[in-house]
Amino acid sequence: MAVEPQILGRAVKAVQYRQHRALDSRLASVGSTLAQWDALRAIGRTPGASARLLAAATFQSEQAFGTLAGRLVAQNLVERRPGRGRRIEHHLTAEGERVLNAGREVADSVLRECFENLTEPERETLLRLLLKAGEPVPEAGTG
Repeated sequence: MAVEPQILGRAVKAVQYRQHRALDSRLASVGSTLAQWDALRAIGRTPGASARLLAAATFQSEQAFGTLAGRLVAQNLVERRPGRGRRIEHHLTAEGERVLNAGREVADSVLRECFENLTEPERETLLRLLLKAGEPVPEAGTG
């Protein structure tokens, strides 16, 4: 029996939705939202990155990321600095580092709970399959 792509896509979306709701709810305890914490995480991974790079890393448009970054600056979690040319670099403040680290503990707890029904081999298989599903599909006539 073939799995219908829409059913599979909906199942993936349902798991993602459950994770996002739990993360957003629990990140409030450290003074953050999921979108804010994800931005802090991206900036923490690539200090000095441009808004364009950070928008891509957080699955947002540049405009949406710019608005979010503005809120993070206003909350003293991020600072923007001039870079080469017209580029603006993003860096975490000490308070941004604190929120990022506190959020990591929350995220680890939430994600452990989200996947606790799976055995370790099942988690490994799921990760492998999701990574494979996320790879670009070669165009016909190439590869």
